[in-house]
Amino acid sequence: MKRSTCGRALGTAAVSIVSVLAMSFTGVAAQADPASAPTEQALAELIAAGRKAAPVAGGSGSACTSGSGAGSGNGSGNCYGGSGSSSGSSGGFASDTVGYGPPKTSWVEAFGYGLTNPDAAPPGANDWKCKPTAEHPRPVVMLHGTWMNAYNGFAYMGQPIKDARFCTFTFNYGRANPVEGGGLGSVLPGVMGTGYIQDSAKQLAMFVDRVLAATGADEVDIVAHSQGGSMANWYTKFEGGAAKVRNLITYGATHHGTSLDGIGALGRAINNLGIDVLGFVEIFVGHAGIQQTIGSDFVNKLNANGDTVSGVDYTIVGTRYDEVTNPYELTFLRAGPGATVQNITLQDGCEQDLSDHLMMMYSPRALSIALRTLDPAGHPQLECASNPWLIGGGGR
Repeated sequence: MKRSTCGRALGTAAVSIVSVLAMSFTGVAAQADPASAPTEQALAELIAAGRKAAPVAGGSGSACTSGSGAGSGNGSGNCYGGSGSSSGSSGGFASDTVGYGPPKTSWVEAFGYGLTNPDAAPPGANDWKCKPTAEHPRPVVMLHGTWMNAYNGFAYMGQPIKDARFCTFTFNYGRANPVEGGGLGSVLPGVMGTGYIQDSAKQLAMFVDRVLAATGADEVDIVAHSQGGSMANWYTKFEGGAAKVRNLITYGATHHGTSLDGIGALGRAINNLGIDVLGFVEIFVGHAGIQQTIGSDFVNKLNANGDTVSGVDYTIVGTRYDEVTNPYELTFLRAGPGATVQNITLQDGCEQDLSDHLMMMYSPRALSIALRTLDPAGHPQLECASNPWLIGGGGR
């Protein structure tokens, strides 16, 4: 059945509005050589004393809903818990996907589809009857980033990873409305990953346990974008994930926070003078957005005892054109005892890949890095293709 003219107009308007919001949030990607960025040390000195992030309450709470009651619910069915506070200003939940969306090679198109189909799974994901093989013994859990969802995070990568004979799974985490601290952007149905990252890590812990139970595997591999990477890192350190994750592959992850092209660093510096600028920004971007700025309590605790945990192998991918996680080197990790780290700049050996923060999830080279990490024998070569800014997926 054809959509009505009104429906088409509404969909077009929604895509246009969110595209503007996304561009406002991420900035304009460089189309020439990126400007030199301040060092991590310089930014750290600028924001030596940061704004205190609101704590995640303890105790027991109801599944899938939260607000006035304190605690984190265990979740049941297709919900994976939430966290409330006495003020009702935190909360949220995670959920399963419903149905499948089509494969996409363009981030803009995928983002628009994800807005109007917020619960769709990316192609290739969530076959709960899939069983790992001896060649591929670990299922792959794919994690979207802030203001995104399971579909538009992996509309490009999902099917190729499945086609490489991996069992792949994903879900929508950090679903928080404005009252629960998700920010004004969360009124749009496809905008997720906005609640407290600690809460999202608890949701991930429950989802991983479910994947392990369904597949019979002992460990998973994780492929994560942006907040998904730092959230997975928190999961390995504080939610029991170290024993359940073999490979952690991240793209543009905010492991050491971000300056957001200097905006976050400036805001925290102003906050240090006693003016709550970040609190005002948080109203718009949500809890998770502010937690990912350099010097936040979340970032400081995440790295207080080192970047890594023993037993996990890390593949960390950054792009020189990242306007969200910047300076982009902040995504890289230093290996601690019992861990291995491979830090990769996307453009090394492939200068024609102009992927920025969002487009890297639609980069043929980024996909080939994931496949090589998951299956070095079966996918030993890295692909190099032009990946235009804004379009992604090799421009196809």
